[in-house]
Amino acid sequence: MSTIIRFGIDLAKNSFAVSGVDEHGNIAFRKTLSRAKLLESFANRPRALVAMEAGSGAHHWARELRALGHDARIIDPRLVAPYRHQGRTGKNDLNDADAICEAAGRPRMRFVPVKTKQQQAILLVHRLRHACVPDHTRLINRMRGFLAEFGVVAPKGAATFKTQWTLIRQRHDLELPPLAWHVLDELYAELGRLHQKLLAYDRQINTFVRDDPRAKRLTQVHGIGPITASAIVATIGNGRDFRNGRQFAAWVGLTPKTKHHRREAQARPHLQARRRLPQNPPRPRRSQRIEAHLSARRSQEPLGRIAQTHQELEQNRRRARQQACTHRLGAAREGVDPQLLNFPSNCSLLM
Repeated sequence: MSTIIRFGIDLAKNSFAVSGVDEHGNIAFRKTLSRAKLLESFANRPRALVAMEAGSGAHHWARELRALGHDARIIDPRLVAPYRHQGRTGKNDLNDADAICEAAGRPRMRFVPVKTKQQQAILLVHRLRHACVPDHTRLINRMRGFLAEFGVVAPKGAATFKTQWTLIRQRHDLELPPLAWHVLDELYAELGRLHQKLLAYDRQINTFVRDDPRAKRLTQVHGIGPITASAIVATIGNGRDFRNGRQFAAWVGLTPKTKHHRREAQARPHLQARRRLPQNPPRPRRSQRIEAHLSARRSQEPLGRIAQTHQELEQNRRRARQQACTHRLGAAREGVDPQLLNFPSNCSLLM
C-alpha cells in the first residue's frame, strides 16, 4: 500500500472533502469525512503535509492537526484557483480538495502563517474597535444634523462636540421643544456608551502590548503606536515568513515611488513598466463612426478613381506609341514609305 505524503482539505461546517496523493503524485485517498471523524482519521495516519484554504476555521484546524504531528499549512484561495478542474464535473468539494492538494505540492507556493489563539483574540478586538469607530462618528454627525434643523450649529470634532454639549444644552434649552431634547439626550447617552466601549478596547490593546515583547519592541519605532504594533504582531506573528523588510513593506503596501528623469528612463527601459499608461479617449458612438467612414469614402473615392483612370490612359498611350514606332522602323528597313502607313504623328524613330 502506498504512503500518502500530502493531503488537501476543503473546509466546511459539517462535512469535509479530503484528497490525498502518494509519493508518485497519484490520488490515493478521496473521501468526504464528517466533522467528528476528521481528527480521528488523521490521528491514525503517519505524518504528512495537510493543506487547506484560508477561511473560517482554517487556523483552528491547522492548530489541531499540528497538535497531532502533521505539517498543517494554509493557502490563499486565489493561489488555489488555477489548479481547479474545469472539465465535465465542474466545481465541487472533492475537486476543490484535489486542487488544494495539487497547489500545496508546488515548490514555490506561498502559505499563510498559522495564528495562535491569542493572535486571533487581539484581532477580534481590533475588528470590533474598527466597527465601533464609524458608528461613533456617524452618531455625532447625526446629532449635528438634527440640531441644524432647529438653527443650532454644533462644532466639528468628537472631542469638541462632547465638551461643548452641556453649554449647547443650556444655551438653547428654550429654542427646542422638550420632545426634541428628549431624543437628543438619548442619542448623547448612546454616544457615551460607544465612547466607553472604545476606551475598553484601547485598554485591552494596551495590555496586550505591555505583555508582549514583540509588540513592545515595535512601539520603539517612531510613528508606531500600540494599535499598529498589536495589529502587526497579531497578523504576522514573528514575521519569519518574510525574507527581509522590503518584502514586508510590499505586503503592507508601502512601496517606494519611482522618481527619475527622462534620460534615466531611456537608459533603464524596465522602469517604463511602472508608469501608469494614459487612459484611452472615449470611443465615439456607432452612428458617428459610420458617418465618418462614409464621408471619408465619399471624399476619397472620386479622386482615387480619376487618378487611376488618368494613369491607365497614360500607360495605354505610351504602349501605343512604342508599338507604332516599332512598326515604322521595320517598314523603313524594308524600303516601304512610312507616310503610306497610318501611324501616329508624334511617333519618332529615335524612341
